[in-house]
Amino acid sequence: MKQILSIIALIASVVFTGCSDFLEEEVRGQENLDTYFQTEEEAESFLTGCYSALTYGGWWQINKIWLLSDMCSDDSWMGNTSQDQGDYISLAHYQGTGQSNEAVANFWQYRYKGILRCNIAIERIPEAPILNQAKKSRLVAEARFLRAYYYFELVKNFGDIPLITGFLMPDKIVGITRSNVSTIYEFIEEDLKAAAEVLPQRSEYDAADIGRATRGAALGYLGKTYLYQEKWKEARDVLKTLIDEDEYDLLKNFGDVWSVDHNNSEESLFEVQYMYDGVYALGGSLAIITGARSGPGDGWSWCQPTSDLENTFIAAGDDERLKWTIIKTGCTEIAGEEDFDVFIENSKKMSSYQSYIEKYGWDENCYIVDPKDHKSARINRKFFIPYSKRPQVYNLDKIPLNHRLLRYADVLLMYAEACNELSEDATARTYLNKVRTRVHLADITASGNELRKAIRTERRLELALENNRLYDIRRWTDDNGKKVISNLFGPNGTFVQYNTNENTADIYEWENQGEPSSKGSTFKEERDLVFPIPLYEITMSNGSITQNPGWN
Repeated sequence: MKQILSIIALIASVVFTGCSDFLEEEVRGQENLDTYFQTEEEAESFLTGCYSALTYGGWWQINKIWLLSDMCSDDSWMGNTSQDQGDYISLAHYQGTGQSNEAVANFWQYRYKGILRCNIAIERIPEAPILNQAKKSRLVAEARFLRAYYYFELVKNFGDIPLITGFLMPDKIVGITRSNVSTIYEFIEEDLKAAAEVLPQRSEYDAADIGRATRGAALGYLGKTYLYQEKWKEARDVLKTLIDEDEYDLLKNFGDVWSVDHNNSEESLFEVQYMYDGVYALGGSLAIITGARSGPGDGWSWCQPTSDLENTFIAAGDDERLKWTIIKTGCTEIAGEEDFDVFIENSKKMSSYQSYIEKYGWDENCYIVDPKDHKSARINRKFFIPYSKRPQVYNLDKIPLNHRLLRYADVLLMYAEACNELSEDATARTYLNKVRTRVHLADITASGNELRKAIRTERRLELALENNRLYDIRRWTDDNGKKVISNLFGPNGTFVQYNTNENTADIYEWENQGEPSSKGSTFKEERDLVFPIPLYEITMSNGSITQNPGWN
């Protein structure tokens, strides 16, 4: 797939130009469709456009929502306290005023653009005069997988959404209403089942096609779709099928999971492909967005890990994953960084260097994530790029670090969760402990509700800052049937109480109120289990698309 990444920038002009709303995009290039798909190359090129929608709108737009989900959880602050927080604070702090949030609006539009492209591919490729029927079937299966993925992203963020299953003209789109969550999930299930029947296994692709959708990716997302609906038996069965096919495995070292040297590894079921070859700068942006403002090749310092997350690692005795997940100010090493001296020297150039050393008692040779600019004085190690791995030190967007969307560790933990909910605790423990063994933690021996708690904690530690936590705490309930997120947030939430009490709060988070420590105090369950429908979409639909409860 790497060789077609270089034409992603051109694909948008094949049929579509940019537009501001999914209701409008159908009019773009419609005259071209009847004369397109005449060759296998055209079909493949169009499908590349379906893939490019994964990060459509530039390297910044989709990444916003991936990070925003963690900012809305107990794992992350917005972080940057030296710049305007307007795009984030209304949602990340549950203020109930995000109806016009640009990040959410862009995410909605770009996901529907992806769906539109997939709908066209699914309808037109079967009619194309391509002699290789197997290839034609595979291309359609890839499009169905991608369409399912885009709908899954939308339904878990917005709840009821418009369901558009084909290429429709504008007069057929205007007036469309939202389909309920169960209908959307049924459609996703159908697409993923169909895709899984046709898509090749990861091992069956040629090297040039690594990164395309696979049978394993389809089964993995089908399992996740079932899990989010609490269809425990269905989730267990499909995830067990995936595991038994033996196409994937955990990497030996946790530190390799997010390494630029291990893109498309045996642990990865699906990831966004990036590249940098000196000509096409199609690199990822997360290293910039989450990097420290006070480091070599300065970052923007959004989505900073919370001390609450760090404390969870410490309480679990999980030193291995902690060092590969969080970089904390005052540290004397960074996991995997062989050029740490560069970071020490950079810190020593700070005007406040000596005063910080004296105030906090840090080592003279430490790396400083400036507490005055960073809410938690911590940054995400998973997206951090070691100095020697950066093709251009001050152009981190050129880093070819693929974004891992679904990992085998997630599959194992989903399977363990489903088994536990079905009272198959012995099996649940086996697969939970496979994940723990990699990071040198003792086996869990608990059963029942205690095992459930252990699985949930393991998901938090293993998948921290990977766009999973918010959706987990939204769907999980406690022993009394109360949503876990409602125990964390709200005026009496445990996360809120911890951060707003000087006796328990982290010193860096307490001292820097550039982002208020009261994050989540205005959370309302009846409103905040989903994001608001973008106001512009409601206006464009003349009101046929309605707003989520509590967001009016």
